[in-house]
Amino acid sequence: MTGTDGGELRFAVLGRMRAWRGDEALELGSPQQRTFLAELLLREGRAASAAEIVDALWGGEPPPRAVGTVRTYASRLRKLLEPERAPGTTSRVLVSVSGGYALRVPREALDAARFQDQVAAAARARAAGRPREARELLRSALALWSDEPLLGLPGPRVPARRAHLCDQRLMAFEARLELDLELGDPDAALRELADLAARHPLHERLSALHILALHQGGRRADALAVYEETRRVLAEHMGLEPGRELTEARRRLLTADTDAGTAADSPHDTVRPARLPGDLADFTGRTTAVAEVCAALITGQATVVVSGPSGVGKSVLAVHAAHRVREHFPDGRLYADLRDPDGGPAPTTAVLGTFLGALGVAAAAVPDGEAERAALLRRLLAGRRVLLVLDNAEDTGRARPFLPAPPGCAVLLTSRAKPAGLPHARLTDLGALTPQEAHALLARVAGEDRVAAEPRAAAELVEACGRLPVAVRIAAARLAARPSWTLGAFVERLADDGRCLAELRTAGMSAEAALAPAYDRLDAHRRRALALLALAEGPGFSSHTAAALLGVPEEEAEPLCESLVDASLLESPAPGRYRLPCLFRLLVRERAGTALPPAERAAALRRLLESAAARARAATGPGTAGDRLLAEAPELLAAAEAAADAGPDDVALAVDLLRALAGLLAFGAYERELARAASALARAALRLADGRCAGRAYAVLGLVHASAGRFEELAAACREALTLSRAAEDAPTAADCLVLLARYALHARCPEEVYEALAEARAAYRACGDRAGEAEVAGALAEAHLALGRTDRALAAAELCLAVHRRRGAGHPVAVGLYRLGRVLARAGRAEEAAGRYAEALDLFRVQGNRLWEGHTLLRLAEILPDTGRDAGAVIHAEPGVAALTD
Repeated sequence: MTGTDGGELRFAVLGRMRAWRGDEALELGSPQQRTFLAELLLREGRAASAAEIVDALWGGEPPPRAVGTVRTYASRLRKLLEPERAPGTTSRVLVSVSGGYALRVPREALDAARFQDQVAAAARARAAGRPREARELLRSALALWSDEPLLGLPGPRVPARRAHLCDQRLMAFEARLELDLELGDPDAALRELADLAARHPLHERLSALHILALHQGGRRADALAVYEETRRVLAEHMGLEPGRELTEARRRLLTADTDAGTAADSPHDTVRPARLPGDLADFTGRTTAVAEVCAALITGQATVVVSGPSGVGKSVLAVHAAHRVREHFPDGRLYADLRDPDGGPAPTTAVLGTFLGALGVAAAAVPDGEAERAALLRRLLAGRRVLLVLDNAEDTGRARPFLPAPPGCAVLLTSRAKPAGLPHARLTDLGALTPQEAHALLARVAGEDRVAAEPRAAAELVEACGRLPVAVRIAAARLAARPSWTLGAFVERLADDGRCLAELRTAGMSAEAALAPAYDRLDAHRRRALALLALAEGPGFSSHTAAALLGVPEEEAEPLCESLVDASLLESPAPGRYRLPCLFRLLVRERAGTALPPAERAAALRRLLESAAARARAATGPGTAGDRLLAEAPELLAAAEAAADAGPDDVALAVDLLRALAGLLAFGAYERELARAASALARAALRLADGRCAGRAYAVLGLVHASAGRFEELAAACREALTLSRAAEDAPTAADCLVLLARYALHARCPEEVYEALAEARAAYRACGDRAGEAEVAGALAEAHLALGRTDRALAAAELCLAVHRRRGAGHPVAVGLYRLGRVLARAGRAEEAAGRYAEALDLFRVQGNRLWEGHTLLRLAEILPDTGRDAGAVIHAEPGVAALTD
């Protein structure tokens, strides 16, 4: 949680959700709006995409206007949290970030964050030998709670959030109760332990503390009764015998040993191994991740997992964090690489033997079996504070023989796989470095002055490295060893996909060597899946694209992709969205020759283009379809452009896809990408002597220029398209070009050419039976008549255009028709009617999620409402209109 702009704000989630500005309590709105705010608060300053928020609020069944509703919640909360913010200025508290939102308030503004900080401070005080201070800190932390966290909030993610907070509270209670006993105050502990143990009958730690408190209070018989009842409940409900803590508590009862937490005397107690690898002297970045890992380790989290893809720096971070917390584990730090030098898993028995030897067990005394070695290790660690670092686990199951760590000890595990089946494990999932962190690492190794001299090339270089620490470090080391190279020259070498991985190699280090084991250990099925998914162009792909490439239904493709995410082979920036890390994608593509025959590759690309074209056509309707088109546009545009190097059938499919994607222009989006794809496909079609496809591609290019107001470029592209379309007898495309050329003629003040082009276009559409095309001609005529002062003719043409589109039920054309009719009515002095048409158009644009046209329409309403006597309405519409256009 960052920032200071919301400094006077305070929030509470440890009970019923509340907020204050100073001493003033704030009304936070509807339950869903409160859940939206809670989701942002608990992310502690990290951004949430619109899709993530929709999922948090409604799960798999969002309402038709979910994204629009989220925007409404954001707008209301901004007004509530920043009432003094001037209209049109950017919010500094609830900020828009990359298609989502983040909340920028100080960490101490949230009671849950203050609770965590006080618990962490208590752990530090306890480790430093200040138990009374630690107990007071825990009491202060627990006093922040007023009821069940997030009380009354709806949403599918709320139960998990609530359970996580409750687990933190229970751990804090346990720590405070331990201190009560440690400080010889069993009466204070007993007042709460009986209730807690009753509410959590399967929680052995609480029962053990209850037994010890009763024993310290002189109630030995009651303590034995609690033990027997807990043993019975565990057997009946779980089929388990009491664990080490309960057994140890019973042993103390029977032997009158009141030493809190000391294991049986052992000849190895005095051995304090320090087996960590050396820390990197130039460790850079990862401030938040390091803080998370360190805090979890020192606050009593028994198992901490650092996961992430190959090359992301899991091992380096784990070792760095282990060095940072070594003072909290004075009885020893043990380290083992769970991967053999040949890339296979190291035998668990051997690792256990190494740990036992480090703890002073003579080789002759080390048992043979894995289970026996694990049991001896736990006995030796009992009553101590020892940190175990288990590096490079192929999966988190490799940690099981080392778990659970005895109280006071901790296990820090690194693995590509996310933790599955590890109870109470804390996960820190690493991604690529931030641009700032990657830049800092580059500068630290290659030289500050050198990097500062080429800032743009430096930014491009770290992006070419995927911002992977291993790749950035290698690139920086190569530059450091080649002082005459410029960063720009090296970036050019990395820009060649065919040689990029070869360039990222230096003495003893290789990006390919870091990435390859993750691929090489896969079975043939997963290698083939990755090879197919690596065909996707663009910054990412959807589950629809995955299904098309894999040749399976979407309900099969998504679970496969999710399993690859769990293995850190794919990334998932949002539900149903995936991407291959850029360098790993290059490696997969290089090795795809053996996994993917050429014929299968060609068939996959064909399926992709067919699916993409169908999805783009389907995504031009009302409601969330527009959002879906915008979300998938980068991958669809990239697929279209990539097909320019394919054969004639694929080029034709790509042109069909491009024509469907032209609907993006209605949102004012992706003009540059559409122009680049249209130009590439036009050239490809000409090379293949396909005049029809070339004409259609040039027509899309003309539409892009028209949308951007580049009239000369519009005219050049449409004249080329018109020539090709007429030669190919493609009358509908020729008519499209004539409508666009009429816009150019109107711009050039050539009214006769306007009417001539539109008359020819109308005849062509009519001959084809294209009623939508005829409506577009009527709309263009309305614009021309209006520009030339012929208001009555403009009104008739605008009404005709709207009537045709209404009969067809078309979403966006109807909204544009209403907007156009409003403009004509406004020019005719019929302000009330104009306002009515604008209002209808506004509703449709909002349903379609079209912020561009929503903004234009709001400003038109702001212009016309004073003429209807509603001056206040003008102000109300102007501000959100400007906001919509600047989003």
